[in-house]
Amino acid sequence: MTPKHLTILTGGSRGMGLAIGQQLLGEGHTLISIARKTSDALAESSTSDGQLQQWEQDLANPEEAAQRLTTLLSSLNADDWASVTLINNAGVIPRIAPLGHIAAADLQNAMRVGLEAPMALTGAFLVATERWGGPRKVLNISSGLGRRPMASQAAYCTAKAGMDMFTRCAALEEALRPNGAKLCSLAPGVIDTDMQVQLRGANPEDFPDIGNFEALKAGSKLTSPADAAARVLAYLNRADFGENPVADVRDI
Repeated sequence: MTPKHLTILTGGSRGMGLAIGQQLLGEGHTLISIARKTSDALAESSTSDGQLQQWEQDLANPEEAAQRLTTLLSSLNADDWASVTLINNAGVIPRIAPLGHIAAADLQNAMRVGLEAPMALTGAFLVATERWGGPRKVLNISSGLGRRPMASQAAYCTAKAGMDMFTRCAALEEALRPNGAKLCSLAPGVIDTDMQVQLRGANPEDFPDIGNFEALKAGSKLTSPADAAARVLAYLNRADFGENPVADVRDI
């Protein structure tokens, strides 16, 4: 019997998340995609009935998302799966402006989607699968901006910095457990996605670094979503995945 691999992916409806989902489906993984909207492109990549579930879920409600994941994983037979993986990919950038010019509600949404939801989903995943015998992995998609401050990016930088730190903490906890999960917060490089369009479209008076992002596009220095996804999945499949809980694909 062909081994079955289960992957839960957030933000799988567009950009690199969509590309990750498509490549996982192409490799035969069973995929649970969690996003605000379903994706026809992702559905078209499914090769068999039951291979793909798409949950329409607003990750600004982390408690609901975590409970839904707990319910799903608790309903499964661990022996049916050769491995189980959670990929926290979803994130948002609120209005690109100095901190005092961003509405509190927008800051709250960015932190819930970019940090609270990954923490809640990771916690639910670790508990629900703690007695599973196969490999258990958590891949958090971070950013270089979680490790380098940038003006008018306080919410995004803070969410990604928090992601790096909670990954470190959870990795220490899992290292003490039998068959503890392997975790890594991975920066995927600079990718040609809608987020880059948002950054290049910012008001130059609000965003002093806009020129750097314009230059990346003009100089063809952005990685395509498909190529970025392939690099991320190659890192996920490395034998030493998790040995460094905070990493960057460009350091390979």
